[in-house]
Amino acid sequence: MKVLIAAVGKPRNTALATAIEEYERRAAHYWPLEVHEVREEPAKSVSADLVREREGSRLSDVVPASAHLVACDPGGVSKTSEEFSAWLQGERERGHDVAFVIGGAFGLSPAVRKRARTRLSLAPWTLPHELARLVLAEQLYRAGSIVKREPYHK
Repeated sequence: MKVLIAAVGKPRNTALATAIEEYERRAAHYWPLEVHEVREEPAKSVSADLVREREGSRLSDVVPASAHLVACDPGGVSKTSEEFSAWLQGERERGHDVAFVIGGAFGLSPAVRKRARTRLSLAPWTLPHELARLVLAEQLYRAGSIVKREPYHK
């Protein structure tokens, strides 16, 4: 099983970038982790729909067709850390690769949402994509610590 994070753009805030790198490094201790950052579409003089479509195409290009695609979306299902951990461990036991996709400033394209087997809410609010990536990385790390019954998750 491999876990893939596909996200639009690179973190611009250095403090967030450092925190993201740290939690992705920690998560990789538990789950074989691959991260793909795709280019943000410039939004000048184009519609939000076109931005979503172009970024969605880039995200789709880096996600293997066989992976269980999870769209990180505020309208998705909410899980506790324990539920998320059990779900991810179940995917590992079934031998499924899991790809989490995080859209850009305008969110995910309808095509990516349609392709997703799961829509996962990282919070009931809309999060900036950098912050969504940090939350996801931390929860991947926490899920690994829960599976291994390590003390991080209290």
